[in-house]
Amino acid sequence: MPKIVINRSGRTAQYFVEDLGDGVELEMVLIPGGSFVMGSPEDEIGHHESESPQHEVTIKPFCMGKYPVTQAQWKAVASFPKVNSELDADPSEFKGENRPVEQVSWHDAVEFCARLSSHTKRPYRLPSEAEWEYACRAGTTTPFHFGETITTDLANYRGTDNEEHKWSGSYGQGSKGIYREETTPVGSFGVANAFGLYDMHGQVWEWCADHWRENYEGAPTDGSTWLDDTDNDKRLLRGGSWNNNPEFCRSASRSIFVAGNSYNDLGFRVVCAAAWTQ
Repeated sequence: MPKIVINRSGRTAQYFVEDLGDGVELEMVLIPGGSFVMGSPEDEIGHHESESPQHEVTIKPFCMGKYPVTQAQWKAVASFPKVNSELDADPSEFKGENRPVEQVSWHDAVEFCARLSSHTKRPYRLPSEAEWEYACRAGTTTPFHFGETITTDLANYRGTDNEEHKWSGSYGQGSKGIYREETTPVGSFGVANAFGLYDMHGQVWEWCADHWRENYEGAPTDGSTWLDDTDNDKRLLRGGSWNNNPEFCRSASRSIFVAGNSYNDLGFRVVCAAAWTQ
């Protein structure tokens, strides 16, 4: 059984700790159910047509990783018996046990969830896109869960201008910052959202379970994963990364990669059903 911890600070009611062996733990935060407006308004800086139309979604309670999956967690789970495919135990470019794992494909992340589920007997998976945005916003409607802008004191992203792509290192009325050019240890900024989640803006893009679609026309309103009936190999990522300017790190920002892609700014975090906290 996982270790149950009650944390009454902020809006975080409960989390549990999964023992992965050799002192490696995975902290899972309970995300309360509720409704929110998904997507961004047309007047939000950085708004893209793929973030429309805004629509209300109702989410059931679930648990989500407090941080992106770390290299230590990845290595621990990669040592568990294979379910469907092989895993590289040390795929990341920016080494550090407490840094996010990166250079993992969508298929790799799904295999990680399968091995973790088999080992723990709890149903781990990638979040739906709706679950991810709901968890990131944590009750907010601003571009970032911090508020109207963001600084490199709060998150790991490119805070300098990118002349090649004409990207700004600042967002709205916010200031420019620094460009670290690599990942940082998870939680190192010490700033969580109201649900108790860290590193939701920047750090690494996070794989979601959904297939990519150009917009939200016909999107489910129950928080479920939106899948194609076709052979669509394009998958969703959320959150931006250390390599992106701030507008890509907004709560509503979406990105697309082929499921087999694995770059040094692609990571993920896991979710599981809230019932498994009991």
